[in-house]
Amino acid sequence: MSYRVRSDLRGRYPLGPLQLRLTDPFGMCELTRSFSTYDNLTVIPRVEPLAPVRFSGEAKGYGDGRQRSLALAGEDDVIPRGYRYGDDLRRVHWRSTARYGELMVRREEQPQRARCTVLLDTRGIAFQGAGPDAAFEWAVAGAASVLVHMLERGFSVRLLTDTGSSVPGEGGDGFAGASQGSADAAGLMMDTLAVIDHSDGAGLSRAYDVLRGGNEGLLVAFLGDLDEEQAAVVARMRQRGGGAVAFVLDSETWMREPSDVPGPSDGSEGRLRMLREAGWTTLRVPRGASLDDLWRQADRERRGVAVAGGGEGP
Repeated sequence: MSYRVRSDLRGRYPLGPLQLRLTDPFGMCELTRSFSTYDNLTVIPRVEPLAPVRFSGEAKGYGDGRQRSLALAGEDDVIPRGYRYGDDLRRVHWRSTARYGELMVRREEQPQRARCTVLLDTRGIAFQGAGPDAAFEWAVAGAASVLVHMLERGFSVRLLTDTGSSVPGEGGDGFAGASQGSADAAGLMMDTLAVIDHSDGAGLSRAYDVLRGGNEGLLVAFLGDLDEEQAAVVARMRQRGGGAVAFVLDSETWMREPSDVPGPSDGSEGRLRMLREAGWTTLRVPRGASLDDLWRQADRERRGVAVAGGGEGP
C-alpha cells in the first residue's frame, strides 16, 4: 500500500499514525488495527540554480585576495595532524608517527577557503502576507539557493539570521563546508530553513554584532522592509575586505496586484542609496522576480561599479 503526499509550502508535517480497517465483502465482520509510530515529512524551500558569477574571489572558493596559513618548515616547529585518505605520503612526519603510533602528516601552507555569510531577515514587522507566494517565502527560498550554490563552488558558508543565531554554528566561527561534508552542511541548513519562522525582533543589531570585526568574506543579505535606522545598521555590516550583496523586498509591492504596483517611494530609495554608498550592491526585489536574473544583474552592477571607480568593486 502506498499513497502520495505533497505540500506547496515548506515545513515539517507529521504523517501517521496509521490505522487500518478490514471488512469482509458482506459487511459481516470488521477488524481495526492502529499503529503508534509516525514519520515526519520535511518540505525544504525551493532551490533555484544560479549562474556562476564572481562577486568575490575565484571559483572553488579561493579568492584573489586569499590568505595563506604559515608554512611550518622546521622539524622542531612542525605541528602534525593525523593522516587522512588522499594525503601525499611524502608529507608523512615519521618522528610524530613513531611517537603517536599512527600515521601523522605535516601541515603545509594551504589556501584558506573563501567564506560566504547568508543573512536572512526574519523580522515579523519587515514582511507582510503569508502563503507560498509571500515575500518572506521568496526570501527564504533565495537564501536556500545561495547557500547551496556557494557550497557547490567550494565556499565555507553559514546562515545568519537577525536574531544573531548562525547555522551550522559548530566550531569557533560557525562556518561549514571545509571541515565537514558539504552535503551534511547543506542538509542541516535546509532543515533549518524548512521550519524557520518570523522573529519578534525589531532590529538587525544582533546580526551586526556577529559580523562586526570578523573576516566574513562575501555577505549576501535577504532583507525585508527597512526604516532609516535599520538601513544604517545594515550599511555598517559591509566589511572592507569582502563583497556585499543585498536583496531588499518591499512588502507593500508584494501585497498589491502586479498591474497596480506604483514606483518606489523617495524614502525607500533613500535607504537603498544609503546601502550603495556604504559599498553594498543593492537590488530591489519586485513581486515574482527570478533570483537568477537578479543574481546576474547584481554581478553586472558590481562590475559597473568597479569600472567606474577605476578598481576592483565589492
